[in-house]
Amino acid sequence: MALTGGLAVNGKPALLATQIWAEDVNAKGGLLGRKIELVFYDDQSNPSTVPGLYTKLLDVDKVDLVMSGYATNTVAPAMPIAMQRNLLFFSLFCLALNEEFHYPRYFSMLPLGPQPKIAISKGFFDVAMAQTPKPKTVAIAAADAEFAQRVAEGARANVKAAGLTIVYDRSYPPTTVDYTPIVRAIQATNPDIVFVGSYPPDSVGMVRAAREVGLKTNQFGGAMVGLQATSIKTQLGPLLNGIVYQEFWVPEPTLKFPGIEAFIARYQARAASGDVDLLGYFIPPYAYARMQALAQAIEATGGLDQGKLADWLHKNVVKTVAGDITFNADGEWSKERALFAQFQGIKNNDIDQFRKVGTHVVLAPAEYSSGKVIAPYGKAQ
Repeated sequence: MALTGGLAVNGKPALLATQIWAEDVNAKGGLLGRKIELVFYDDQSNPSTVPGLYTKLLDVDKVDLVMSGYATNTVAPAMPIAMQRNLLFFSLFCLALNEEFHYPRYFSMLPLGPQPKIAISKGFFDVAMAQTPKPKTVAIAAADAEFAQRVAEGARANVKAAGLTIVYDRSYPPTTVDYTPIVRAIQATNPDIVFVGSYPPDSVGMVRAAREVGLKTNQFGGAMVGLQATSIKTQLGPLLNGIVYQEFWVPEPTLKFPGIEAFIARYQARAASGDVDLLGYFIPPYAYARMQALAQAIEATGGLDQGKLADWLHKNVVKTVAGDITFNADGEWSKERALFAQFQGIKNNDIDQFRKVGTHVVLAPAEYSSGKVIAPYGKAQ
């Protein structure tokens, strides 16, 4: 798990949620009459460390089951090991990893459905195209990294379907420090909407640069990982206003799945004394749900046979704090639930405002909508 480096902002809360799950199960006697023991190492947000860590987990620690760390860039290097050893492999927020392998024992805890590369940006363009007048041009900026490039690929497909014209489409190194020149170059093309695919460090850089430049566009945002993290929300504060970004859960009245509020309350009580995300809205419910799904498969099959576990997960509905989930042949969610929300009414850097309804207004999909978009981008600021 990413416990240091750029992905730790989400890796650490994911681990805490997993530890809470293990405590819950052990308090009830464990699984198959045995206590759960979690063995984990810090991958430092560095994909090159991952193969060695999984080899150690399997050959030295002799674990019964392996789960992935957090995020596409660090999940992908573990996939070949899982395949070579015929292991059940459950990823966490990994984008479209199995579309080339079709490995039958892979499962994805990511609510993006059978076409994840499309789903992760579709809502952004749906929101834009529902406005009057409709946008005509779009700028796409994405980090030169595996996740962001997959996001950009899906965004181009959605752009084509919407009939938009791309006026800017460039990648930037993930090690970029100054994002102002990128935003100035985007502004020079005068796009109606601006879509960004990024990880936490560059998401922050792009938001700051947009405000510094005074970006003028009708809609700004995208699949910007990191904006969901409490530490980044409180760091950026009002700079977030107006951004339309990809989410998975926020405390809006349209997203009250059974058990999720009780879990969030438990998570927040634990997070208060640790160096982790204090609110836990983004990844913790899904990290916990992933383990719930695994536990249900173990209990239903009565063992740890990797093939039987995979077969059961393909054929059954799992009940989780993130809602009911079924998996398709590639292990993706059978039905997508990618949310797009807009930050609205943020007045300062205080954490408590992010607990309130109306701060993260869900715009898409329509069945979960909790409010209306504020446009153009500058109007919400």
